[in-house]
Amino acid sequence: MKSPRIFVPNDATAVACGADRIARKLEAGLLARGITADITRNGSRGLFWLEPLVEVETERGRVGYGPVTPSDIEELLHGGFLHGADHPLCVGLVEEIPYLKRQTRLTFARIGIIDPLSLTDYKAHGGYRGLERAIALGPSATVEEVVDSGLRGRGGAGFPTGIKWRTVAAAPADQRYIVCNADEGDSGTFADRLIMEADPFCLIEGMTIAGLAVGATRGYVYCRSEYPLAFVVMEKAIEKAREAGLLGANVLGSGLSFDMEMRMGAGAYVCGEETSLLESLEGKRGLVRAKPPLPAHVGLFGKPTVINNLVSLATVPVILDKGGKYYRDFGMGRSRGTMPIQLAGNIKYGGLFETAFGIPLGELVNDIGGGTASGRPVRAVQAGGPLGAYLPVHQFDTPFDYEAFAAKDALIGHGGIVVFDDTVDMAHMAKFAMEFCSHESCGKCTPCRIGSTRGVETLEKVIAGERREANLEILTDLCHTMKLGSLCALGGFTPYPVMSALTHFPEDFGAAPKLPVAAE
Repeated sequence: MKSPRIFVPNDATAVACGADRIARKLEAGLLARGITADITRNGSRGLFWLEPLVEVETERGRVGYGPVTPSDIEELLHGGFLHGADHPLCVGLVEEIPYLKRQTRLTFARIGIIDPLSLTDYKAHGGYRGLERAIALGPSATVEEVVDSGLRGRGGAGFPTGIKWRTVAAAPADQRYIVCNADEGDSGTFADRLIMEADPFCLIEGMTIAGLAVGATRGYVYCRSEYPLAFVVMEKAIEKAREAGLLGANVLGSGLSFDMEMRMGAGAYVCGEETSLLESLEGKRGLVRAKPPLPAHVGLFGKPTVINNLVSLATVPVILDKGGKYYRDFGMGRSRGTMPIQLAGNIKYGGLFETAFGIPLGELVNDIGGGTASGRPVRAVQAGGPLGAYLPVHQFDTPFDYEAFAAKDALIGHGGIVVFDDTVDMAHMAKFAMEFCSHESCGKCTPCRIGSTRGVETLEKVIAGERREANLEILTDLCHTMKLGSLCALGGFTPYPVMSALTHFPEDFGAAPKLPVAAE
């Protein structure tokens, strides 16, 4: 009889909720019963309200139980959960959970399903087919496949990935680099972490394809310091790929060379900006560089460099495997493919939801996310991280699309959506945005360094009721200066949350509330 296979996630969220203790208790309970079982430490499915989600492989499929605590293990073992028996914690077949079933998982197709460090598992689920096709196509055709897919940077800027690759490939140089920006610092975001912890070979394959396509022989993953588990998993995966001939001097026997390594950041939010990241990678203080020259021409160590967000690079394997047209057929307008939307904050069903661009914001928050965890009415969401605008309920018909969000002076950013109920004070949230900018500013440009400090002081006066109208006028002028005069997006985007809060929630700043308006 085949030994049962049990999946206990090794994702940071699940571990924080006791997954390691659950795995140990399972081992002890099985040993005491004389049962041999395969306990696989998979990644998270991204359904965080169910973590730790323990799954057992049955003839019907994988049956899930969650959220499980260590104290539940004895009862589960006694109740026959190894055979998928019913239990109050049983959520049925995991693939049939509506939150998961409604998704279009392309980039995240394997997370939570495979053993993250098993190349056999990875290849059994389509891994390395993209790299094989890229080698067969050759460099220039690989670049054009990415151009044709319509893939845009998933880190916030939304710049066409293929155009960046084409620029680097055409730049004359004796050395080129691939840099993965995994400095995932936006509030409510965790997509990068999920890939690194649950499907690391996907990123390795994507970076290898990028390297061979543009003629780069070296790659670096710049990982944020708050992701120690992801860092360890990635380093193990890189070593396994190297041992298997998937990295190094002769990738897949092609005669082509590409290798990569991990680098840990030091906790600076501004190092999510590409030029500041390059400075940090070179061992310098993370200060923003003036552009031009662009990193595509003069990047890491002065060489042409592809800098892509982790999700962008992790999406490349599926594009090469299934074709650029296949990927382009998802989405709307100039926003092609899928986006891993991360639902967080005061929300009932927090987690990752990958879907094609175009889904209305309200559907994400109220239907898929289940509204607020507190049960109170939703008042606003912040999309695009701590520098993103606050969108009120009357704008919830806005489709999740780069251009549609830009039309509302809002950002998609890295796909994070943080939900607030009607107890939030938006004046204090605006002040927090200025405080965040002041704290995280690299200090290189005056509008960001000084403007954010003056912004905090001005908002404190507004909140205290001191010369409110005059100070609100100063605040508006200050935001205008920061938006147009800052050297990078940190100072340039800080006005977005401040002005959106002031525009849509003036009553929190002591002004007369706006009358309700129809959905735009």
